[in-house]
Amino acid sequence: MGKTFYLETFGCQMNAHDSEKVVGTLQREGYTQVAEEAEADLILYNTCSIRDKAEQKVFHRLNEYKRMQGEGKRFGVLGCVAQQEGQRIFERAPYVSLVAGSASYRNLPEMLHRLEAGETRVTGLDDRQTDETFDTEFTARSNPHRGYITIIEGCDKFCAYCVVPYTRGKERSRSSASVLAEAQRIAGLGYTEIQLLGQNVNSYRDSSGRRTFAELLVAISEVSGIKRVRFTTSHPRDFTKDIVDAIDSHPALCNHIHLPVQSGSSDVLRAMQREYTREWYLERIQWMKDASRDMSLTTDIIVGFPGETDRDFEQTITLLDAVGYDGVFGFKYSPRPNTPAIHMHDSIADEIKAQRLAILNDRQREIQRMNYQRHLEQVLEVMVEGYNAARGQVIGRSSQNKTVNFTYNEMSGSSEMKAPAIGSYVDVRVTKIFPNSLVGEAVSVPMAPSAALLAHQALNARVPA
Repeated sequence: MGKTFYLETFGCQMNAHDSEKVVGTLQREGYTQVAEEAEADLILYNTCSIRDKAEQKVFHRLNEYKRMQGEGKRFGVLGCVAQQEGQRIFERAPYVSLVAGSASYRNLPEMLHRLEAGETRVTGLDDRQTDETFDTEFTARSNPHRGYITIIEGCDKFCAYCVVPYTRGKERSRSSASVLAEAQRIAGLGYTEIQLLGQNVNSYRDSSGRRTFAELLVAISEVSGIKRVRFTTSHPRDFTKDIVDAIDSHPALCNHIHLPVQSGSSDVLRAMQREYTREWYLERIQWMKDASRDMSLTTDIIVGFPGETDRDFEQTITLLDAVGYDGVFGFKYSPRPNTPAIHMHDSIADEIKAQRLAILNDRQREIQRMNYQRHLEQVLEVMVEGYNAARGQVIGRSSQNKTVNFTYNEMSGSSEMKAPAIGSYVDVRVTKIFPNSLVGEAVSVPMAPSAALLAHQALNARVPA
């Protein structure tokens, strides 16, 4: 077996960051990452099973490349589909050599050694009840402008529709000291923005007992060199007022909160086993509306959950009006393996689900158009994330997590003025509003060149974080 690998990632930011840690671990074991499957000795797919038919997509991808098995290549399936399907993956795709759930990634070096020793079927599927987390110094950070830190893994909520507790295991939190140490390493590399990750990030319980989640946010915001701190995803049941107070009083904590509600009906929330009511949720929204900073609110909503009536759905629409979200990620309900809801009668026709989703999206589009008007002529600090050469625009993001596309004129009068570097900060005056983005003109030179971009380039040259 050679020492080259190809890794493709499906799914959420947690999966993307898990892949960064997997890459760093593989590189530490002497492997070299390549850009094409054809160049790799080991082909890995880090999978997600949240969405409908996720496992079919993975098996379809595996089937596309099974022709390569005669070339001495080996295949591995990682992540949620690996944990969900387990040994069945070997039955459906006999050429797969490695099946490992996310809770077993810390054992990757041992599993790799077994593959190298000639084993043809290696699994890591039995660690969902572990108290250990997968934190590593050897994270190969692929994002040039944002550093991710997983502070809590797993989920104890057991929402009726959700597969995460069965694929990611129980909640287990890192110590605040280890999180802060990683934040300092990231800042030392030149990153100025950190995003804390967890299936229920605000359910964090410091394993050392030293800090609450809100206190951890404040501590990270005070790390030298860090200008922005984000976190995702929160659960309303564990969302406390001290989190809002911390954001309100510390400018480095981004004034954007993603708080998935899933439904505006207390009856549906009860059926979903969400452990809160509409009134409980709206109380937390009011905390944010009462804050002195302008808080941007986004959410997730499922339409067509088993038993959802027209009245239940109407309560979801009225919730949109009551909250005034800046963004909604809407989904049609689909049954997921191993979840309690799979035993409920899915009585709502797909056509009805599609209609409800269309109504939801149309109403939210109107709300966003009205909401975004408040930014017209505002000057926002924007972090540069990329460029749109075709439109002559720089692509960036505000503290509220809104996309800002802006032009950058040679304001100093110097013909040598270059476009701002990725990871730098520019003040932008908003001149146009679109439903999902803002458009503007830069009114300042970048605050500083992006050391994070240099860190990103170094890490791509296989320098461990």
